[in-house]
Amino acid sequence: MLVLSRRPNESIIVNGNITITVLEIRGDHIRIGIDAPRDITIHREEIHAELAAANKNASTTTADALGKLPRPPK
Repeated sequence: MLVLSRRPNESIIVNGNITITVLEIRGDHIRIGIDAPRDITIHREEIHAELAAANKNASTTTADALGKLPRPPK
């Protein structure tokens, strides 16, 4: 892991096209801004974990569960 020190209004460039800027530091909280291309998804760690778990559950759905889905109206 690379550990860098930054002060407010200082930035880090990642891969030449992502800029992470320290906006504000208050006690033990830090606000950061991320400027990245629109095709790059950015999630907080806990949201990323929830999405990964939901995707895993969706990929292991059994045929029995699919049979219990409501049928679309005619």
